[in-house]
Amino acid sequence: MILVCGGLADTVTELMCARLAACGYPYRLLDLGVYPAGYRVHWHWRSAYPDGYIAGPGWQIDLAELTGVYIRFLGTEGRVPLPALASETEDAKDAFYAEYDNGLMAVLEDLPCAVVNRLAAGMSNHSKPYQALRIRECGLRTPATLVTNDPAAARRFYEECQEEVIYKSLSGVRSIVRHLGSEQLSRLPFLRHGPAQLQEFIPGDNVRVHTVGDRLFATQVRSTAVDYRYAHREGVDVEMAPVALPPAIAASCRELAQRTGLLFSGIDFKRTPDGGYYCFEINPCPGFLYYEQYTGQPISTALAELLHRGGPTGLDGAPGGGLPAGSLDTAALQP
Repeated sequence: MILVCGGLADTVTELMCARLAACGYPYRLLDLGVYPAGYRVHWHWRSAYPDGYIAGPGWQIDLAELTGVYIRFLGTEGRVPLPALASETEDAKDAFYAEYDNGLMAVLEDLPCAVVNRLAAGMSNHSKPYQALRIRECGLRTPATLVTNDPAAARRFYEECQEEVIYKSLSGVRSIVRHLGSEQLSRLPFLRHGPAQLQEFIPGDNVRVHTVGDRLFATQVRSTAVDYRYAHREGVDVEMAPVALPPAIAASCRELAQRTGLLFSGIDFKRTPDGGYYCFEINPCPGFLYYEQYTGQPISTALAELLHRGGPTGLDGAPGGGLPAGSLDTAALQP
């Protein structure tokens, strides 16, 4: 049995449910849009793995039955308001939802089956400079990068890169990648209030590589937009097509996913006109629907097959939990 944790308002979660059904793989949906209402999660530790069950409307799954779990956590904006929280402040609601999610994360983190993806495996995404170190450990090149709150240092970096620089988020918070232009240069003094990440602009085509276990799906993306994800806002086109990776780059992608413990990932590259590859980041929860719809690459099918096969998934063949013995029941988390 496969467990999908996500909200049906999320198109990627909807696709995975449809793909599992089309493949004939039994699954249950834990709808995070309404969770914990209508659900019960109960477990305790007897040995290395938690023992218990998850129950939803008309169904119950013993944790030992699970071959795989697919997770896409929602923000508070993706949830149906709980009547029990109606009188609470927004901060209090956020705290309650965090408790609900943390309790669920705790048990999913320590399951012996395939979990896509464990929370610990995606932690590098919260620090892009740290993630860049992990990327280089796998033999991949990264662009020249400066993280600074010094306006003078930012100006020097801009000049050293022949005035071809982009800026973007330092953390896992999604941001739009933009060129550093005259308007931003005039605002450099504001850096004193908080650092920014600047990178040399790499010319060429974008390449997104989805890793699904040992399988790779590489997509070439051509667009004149700096951030092709938002090309429509600039009124420009995007063209995508499957592409073959050089063997060394493919091997590094597999190594990077394995080292970070990600069964499923989205790795972003730029391929320069002379055939060089520069890696930007590895996404632990990629929204792959965009690429699959455009190219027809069977990413969701590969992911469904991985979840159906199941099996231990840690770097040493075991989950990476380490939580103390104990128990928790979501009924205790109800306000």
